[in-house]
Amino acid sequence: MVGQSAPQYAQLRPVRALPDFEAFYRAEYRPVVGLAFALSGSRIAAEDIAQDAFLAAHRGWDRVGSYDRPEAWVRRVVANLAVSFFRTKVREAAALARLKPRDEFLPRLPGEDAHFWKEVRALPRRQAQVIALHYLEDRPVSDIAGVLGCSESTVKVHLHKGRERLALRLADSREDR
Repeated sequence: MVGQSAPQYAQLRPVRALPDFEAFYRAEYRPVVGLAFALSGSRIAAEDIAQDAFLAAHRGWDRVGSYDRPEAWVRRVVANLAVSFFRTKVREAAALARLKPRDEFLPRLPGEDAHFWKEVRALPRRQAQVIALHYLEDRPVSDIAGVLGCSESTVKVHLHKGRERLALRLADSREDR
């Protein structure tokens, strides 16, 4: 034994291969940016939020890549970053409101779905996240629960309440026209 090197135990154990980060990034980038856009309302912010989430995943890829569903982890980061983005925008809007009339600084969203997503963003945070993941990405309840780190029954409650609120808000907005 003296003079011999230690056995190479690491070579004998089966090791789960990590998925390739670049392939993961290419496959997930577009839907993740879509989720970020649905939650933030800004294409520029959506790209920034998605990049920040992927950067965090890349930095911890040894850990994140070993998860059963690294895409769920990235979406949870996006959901949290979108909340931070929203809070920052609220603070900025309050500051700008002291300087200008409110309508002058609010961005106009182009497209036929802009009004719908504006109403989604007006929902409570978790309801907006659940609605966006369900309708934008067509994710089942079990996936949404994994992304947001909550139970399926919690997702169902948020989905139900979010739909109810959206129906009322969208009906009210039609009556106002």
